Amino acid sequence: MTSHSAIDAEDAARLLAFGLRPRVTPSRDDDYKELALRYRHDEVFRLLTDRIGKGLGLTVLGSERGTDSLALAALEGSVFETKLDDYAKRARYRGERGDTERVLHGLIHLAIAALAFPRPQDLALDGYIGRVNAGLIDATVRDACRLLKERAAKGEDGTDTPSDTPELEAVWHAYTRRPETSRTKDDRAALNSTRAMVGRALNFLTESGFLTAVGDPKEGAYRTTSRYQLQVRELAATQAFNELLKLNVVPMTDTSGSLRPGAATTPVVESEEATDV
Repeated sequence: MTSHSAIDAEDAARLLAFGLRPRVTPSRDDDYKELALRYRHDEVFRLLTDRIGKGLGLTVLGSERGTDSLALAALEGSVFETKLDDYAKRARYRGERGDTERVLHGLIHLAIAALAFPRPQDLALDGYIGRVNAGLIDATVRDACRLLKERAAKGEDGTDTPSDTPELEAVWHAYTRRPETSRTKDDRAALNSTRAMVGRALNFLTESGFLTAVGDPKEGAYRTTSRYQLQVRELAATQAFNELLKLNVVPMTDTSGSLRPGAATTPVVESEEATDV
């Protein structure tokens, strides 16, 4: 049986603490760098770190490409988990029910992930960097809601249920009745606009180390990080994510391996250190 010293356990816990701070990287902290290298090369220490993380409600997704930062994800029910209900409460529009807000915000985050990595090979290819912008995200969600509305109206298979995923069944009405953009009396973006909701999601992902803003801030353009690719690999296993892709709003690869019309034919691979203009 492998034994670990108290110092080893403390070092593993410190590494996990670094991983919970996405803005800190091994290149900026010598202690973090030493622990990250140890995690990569010391199998016993890596196992200890993974087990301590699991006990705390965290799973180690791996080391981020290019930085060796530890990428973590909260397990369901973990104290570190960001619940969609809590997230939605921060931007709840007066007059809307909480469950409606939760579903709308969830759909926006699904759309961002699907647009950033629209094909399976994009997720599998280390080095792939996806790009998204606020306008395209909002248009994509509106297209998804339009398709959901059409499928509900047709009552496919003799029912009025457009999907096997409850999260995607009742969103079209709430989203499409929201204005795309609107301003308050003091000229701030109103919380009830869909573009404001998209902007909040993008800001949240940026603060979490999943996206990086590029170009003119007014354009709302972002590129993905290695940390986000690792997270979306986990998300891609969920039924809701697959349901969104099956709406054919975003390009995806079919089971035969051919690309649907409108999909790019060559993956974009670029360094995360590249300069964006």
